[in-house]
Amino acid sequence: ESPKRHKSIINIFLAGGPPHQDMWEIKTQAPSEIRGEFRPIDTSVPGIQICEVFPQIARMMDKCAVIRSVVGCHGGHDAVQCMTGFGPNDLQSVGGRPSIGSVAAKMFGPVDPSVPPFVGLANRTSHVPWSDSGVPGYLGSAYAPFKPDGPGMKNMTLNGITLERLADRRKLLGQIDSMRREVDITGVMEGMDAFGQRALDVLTSSKLVDALDLSKEDPKIVARYGDGKPYQYQYDGAPTCNDHLLIARRLVEAGVRVVSLSYGRWDSHGQNFDLVRDHGSKLDQCLSALIEDLESRGMLDDVTIVVWGEFGRTPKINAGAGRDHWTQVSCALMAGGGMKTGQAIGATNRLGEEASERPVHMQEIVATLYHNLGIDTSAITLPDPTGRPQ
Repeated sequence: ESPKRHKSIINIFLAGGPPHQDMWEIKTQAPSEIRGEFRPIDTSVPGIQICEVFPQIARMMDKCAVIRSVVGCHGGHDAVQCMTGFGPNDLQSVGGRPSIGSVAAKMFGPVDPSVPPFVGLANRTSHVPWSDSGVPGYLGSAYAPFKPDGPGMKNMTLNGITLERLADRRKLLGQIDSMRREVDITGVMEGMDAFGQRALDVLTSSKLVDALDLSKEDPKIVARYGDGKPYQYQYDGAPTCNDHLLIARRLVEAGVRVVSLSYGRWDSHGQNFDLVRDHGSKLDQCLSALIEDLESRGMLDDVTIVVWGEFGRTPKINAGAGRDHWTQVSCALMAGGGMKTGQAIGATNRLGEEASERPVHMQEIVATLYHNLGIDTSAITLPDPTGRPQ
């Protein structure tokens, strides 16, 4: 292992739309029907206060940057903008926009041949778009995320075949395939080749399987992250899997470039404050553990964490003590990645209706993620199937 580590991203999607005014910018000046139940608390950075349900994050605010003025949300209940920076219909005629992990896989390839560069941990949700781990879009299926709970993982054990015999089979397969490949114009074979190659690489190493196995982790660290149980307010969304953040750290350490996951179901049309107390305090535990853990391993500058959802929520609290959809403004928290942290970027107006200072477009956040991976979005393009640079 060379001292220079690869750069990675852990993309934590808060599916459902977390209430921006109950997270990183409590509206103390607003009337009660807008302000809600939470108090702001001081953080380790003078002048920055966040919601009282995040005391551990507050203590390490010097390692975080909160963005209070995220704009550009298209309004769909899906992860697509947080995974790609674009709406769901963008470039649909050629396959759609590729997600950040797919772009990283295409541009850099794997860090270690036995570890996929892009892993999606999101558990399947009954509202399916909330468990989108990021699609490869026009780059094609060879750059799709590896999903440990998917069919791929079930085949990752060698049943009584030696590695030598596997290598012989691989050679034979290669000879047969080369004949078919010459007549394959669609690129389907190329995608299958990539999957086959990846599966064989993974089979011949236990690195990926070990990274996914928390019994190999120090039990004290496992306890520090917690498990996020009991799962509350889940309905058709993701559970609060605190352990996914720990698995994400283990995957990045093993060589994964981008890990995406869905955390909780934040669609708080009713019982908004109870939901935020539950989901928020669990997130406070595992996110602070992740930041601490990466720092103690000397990895924090190389790993960018982003925590965000698809939009914000209405300033006015509804009759069910909930908040409804609000696309005008949203919020995000970022940490690590060698960024200038210990700051709050932007602000909303007194009622939390719109960005009053420094609006930050969702695409600017995605561009920052690319920048932290070493991809200059102003200079580097990827041609789509029609040959146009994107």
